[in-house]
Amino acid sequence: MDYDALALLSRSAVINGYDRSLLHAIDFRHPLARNDDAKPQPLRSSAAEAMQELAAKVDEVRKLTGRDKVVLIGNSRGGNAIRNYVKNGGGAAKVSHAILGGTPNHGVFDWEQTRGSEFNGKGAFLMQLNAGPNEVVPGVRFMTSRSDTNDKFAQPDGAFVGAPGRATGVGFDGPELKGAENVVIPRIDHRETSFDAPAFAEMFRFITGRAPAQLAIATEQPPVLNGKVSGMPGGVPTNLPVAGAKVEVYEVDRNTGARRGAAVHAKTTGADGLWGPFNARLETHYEFVVVAPGHSITHVYRSPFPRSSNLVHVRPADIAKSDLAAGSVVTITRPRGYFGHGRDVFTLDGKVPPGINQGVPGVSTGKLLLPEAPLRAVPARFNDEAMTVQNWPAKDGHIVFAESHY
Repeated sequence: MDYDALALLSRSAVINGYDRSLLHAIDFRHPLARNDDAKPQPLRSSAAEAMQELAAKVDEVRKLTGRDKVVLIGNSRGGNAIRNYVKNGGGAAKVSHAILGGTPNHGVFDWEQTRGSEFNGKGAFLMQLNAGPNEVVPGVRFMTSRSDTNDKFAQPDGAFVGAPGRATGVGFDGPELKGAENVVIPRIDHRETSFDAPAFAEMFRFITGRAPAQLAIATEQPPVLNGKVSGMPGGVPTNLPVAGAKVEVYEVDRNTGARRGAAVHAKTTGADGLWGPFNARLETHYEFVVVAPGHSITHVYRSPFPRSSNLVHVRPADIAKSDLAAGSVVTITRPRGYFGHGRDVFTLDGKVPPGINQGVPGVSTGKLLLPEAPLRAVPARFNDEAMTVQNWPAKDGHIVFAESHY
């Protein structure tokens, strides 16, 4: 399961009149949960550890902003940390609003053999959070955002947790909470419950009492970008910084993906893993190249950045053993959502990538293995967002990503 960083975010802070200096995000060091919450597991965190990290971040933000209370917004497992903090970690006195997008508040399954999981609806963790006549904490306003039937982790069938045909004991309404304002947005997927424009509109209304003036991302000139190179030891994603990674940024032609000259930014990361800051240009497509010891040379292509961000994070990747014979390994990826057949248009090199399931949107990547050939344009499209990458050769240790965000 993927657990995006809990965040206090706005799509268009300037236009909507929300002070951007009050917006902060947390990167949990180990975002993945343990298989059994009570048993230590390398590179994974317990529910208590996630709560402690959140508590420390809230205290940091309160000190920075001088505010007594914060609004917390979390997607998926991030909502577990919020609920645990508010109910069990002293957060009720420091939180005014709690917004949970796609959080499995009643579990992903209720199976006996997984009773120790943080995501078991009949396990000790969720049973304690859900105990009482209401499932929220007095004094804190709660909102949940969920899909109608399109959330892969709120399904009656266990197809997305490795048990197709087995009843999960959880319904489409699993993310709802008694005592909360429960919002249902048709057709959105598990991640879009927090990161899509309709979800933002509901969050903004819930916090401010009014609709946002604009849903489109407000542009800034120039966009100032920064982010962290983080690691994936043993194939487990973490938010731990990687030192000694060289990051280069190139302007590229939107139609061919070819570089427009030398790198416009280059830096080798220090202990904090930060690769910036970098002053970008509006309406310019970019290629980020990450070279980290022990990993493939990772090329990440991005469409133009409309605004500044300190959260342009990258991870060096590795070519799978099964793909080593390919001429080029090119992947289209969507960190803020999934691909849905019939709902979305998604193509890579003019084709729908194989391996993307029908029905409920369940995967956020699609990969093509291309034959060996000279560098050429490989167009990528997700709905209205289009970019072009190049087919860097796998035999020389290169791997390519078209990363869609809009």
